[in-house]
Amino acid sequence: MFLENTVNHKEQFGWIEVISGSMFSGKTEELIRRLKRAQFAKQKVEIFKPIVDTRYHEEKVISHDENEIRSTPVPAAANIRLLADNCDVVGIDEAQFFDDEIITVCNDLANMGIRVVVAGLDMDYKGNPFGPMPALMATAEYVTKVHAICTRTGNLANYSYRKSNNNKLVMLGETEAYEPLSRAAFYKAILKEKISKMEVQAEEVKELKKGMDA
Repeated sequence: MFLENTVNHKEQFGWIEVISGSMFSGKTEELIRRLKRAQFAKQKVEIFKPIVDTRYHEEKVISHDENEIRSTPVPAAANIRLLADNCDVVGIDEAQFFDDEIITVCNDLANMGIRVVVAGLDMDYKGNPFGPMPALMATAEYVTKVHAICTRTGNLANYSYRKSNNNKLVMLGETEAYEPLSRAAFYKAILKEKISKMEVQAEEVKELKKGMDA
């Protein structure tokens, strides 16, 4: 997990904690829990999220369980560095939506003695590493991987399966657009999609040949 007190109190460096997982796995819930504990301890806490994420509230980070904490929406990672002055703890939600500068920003803040807590999706809807998250996980001192429950098997889920046909990498949505799946369920769903596309293409070729023969 993570430590909230270092052994060598003369060392002024902070650290990075990353909370990653699929959608509906409790990433934001865990982020809020850690940040509220810091606030209760009278530490100066600032929370940031990408300005594109307005699903629940424009200026709050809100979990699926409706826990919330005030946050500052920012258009780019570089803004965080400017706004996090004199903080003890910096929280960042939906880190996968930020540009790659977020990696440098988090490390710069940690080097300034700030505890940085980051939450984000580790994989996109295709099952590929998502944006800056792999590099953040690699440079973080502490990484917590949380899991959802697969809606089809009841096993632990670590994939965010997109139910719509939208191919955009960034598409905000909830249960109507995504569902958490286990590795086996995700593989079967992707295989079914590929077979369906092949059948559609085969039918299109068949219709094209009919038109040519007519």
